[in-house]
Amino acid sequence: MILLLTSIALAVDAQVGVSVSEPGAQLAGQLVDGVGQTPSSTAVRLLLMLTGMSFIPAMLVVMTPFVRFVVVFSMLRQALGLQQSPPNQVIVGLSLFLAMLVMQPTLTASWEGGVSPYLDGQTEASVAMHDSLEPLRGFMFANTRREDMATILEVSQLPRPESLDDVPTPAVVSAFVLSELKTAFITTIYVFVPFLVIDLVVASVLVGMGMMMLPPVVVSLPFKLIIFVLMDGWGLLVRDLAAGVVR
Repeated sequence: MILLLTSIALAVDAQVGVSVSEPGAQLAGQLVDGVGQTPSSTAVRLLLMLTGMSFIPAMLVVMTPFVRFVVVFSMLRQALGLQQSPPNQVIVGLSLFLAMLVMQPTLTASWEGGVSPYLDGQTEASVAMHDSLEPLRGFMFANTRREDMATILEVSQLPRPESLDDVPTPAVVSAFVLSELKTAFITTIYVFVPFLVIDLVVASVLVGMGMMMLPPVVVSLPFKLIIFVLMDGWGLLVRDLAAGVVR
C-alpha cells in the first residue's frame, strides 16, 4: 500500500506537474523511509505476528470447545420453539467466552511456554510455534475419540504414527472437531427429547379437545419455558458441557 501511494504520487507529478512535496506524498515517503530503516529481524517478527494474529479467530473456533457450546445452545433454542431468542450474537458471544474460560489454563500454558519467550527474544519463531502448540495439542488429544482420529488418518492416507508427536497438527484439529460435533449432538439428544415429549403431549391434548386449528407450539412454549427456568436449565447445561471437557 505504501509503495502504491508513492507510485501514484510520482505519476501525478510526472503528468500534471504537481510537486511530490504534497502532504500525502510526504507521508508516503516518510513511511517508506521508516520501513527501510527498520531492522530486518524486527520487520520479520512483526510480519509473523500479524500473520499469526489472522489465524486467531479460526483457532478459537476449531481448537477450543466453542463448537460444542454453540451447537448445543442453537439446538436448545430450536427445542424450546424459539426462533430468534436468544439471538445469534448472544449465543456466539456466550459460547466464545465459555470456551475461553474453560481453556484458560491451556491458553496460559501456551502463552508462557511459547509466545512470551518469543516476544522477549529468547527463542526463534519455529521453536516458539512448537512450544505454543504443545499445550493446545495436548488439550485436543485429551478430548478426541480414538475412532475419530483413526477416521482422519484414514482419510488423509497418513501412515500409522508411532507416537502422538508424529500426528500432524491439521489431523489433530480435524479429529478434535469431529469429536466435538459428536459430543454436541449426543448432548442435544438429551436436551431435545424432553421438550419433544411435551410437544407430543400438548398436541395429543389439543386433538382430543377438538382444537386442531391451534398450533401446539403456541400452547407448549410457556410450559417448556416454565420447566426450563424452574430446573435452572442454563446452569445445568453449562455445568454439564464444561464438566465434559478434559482439561
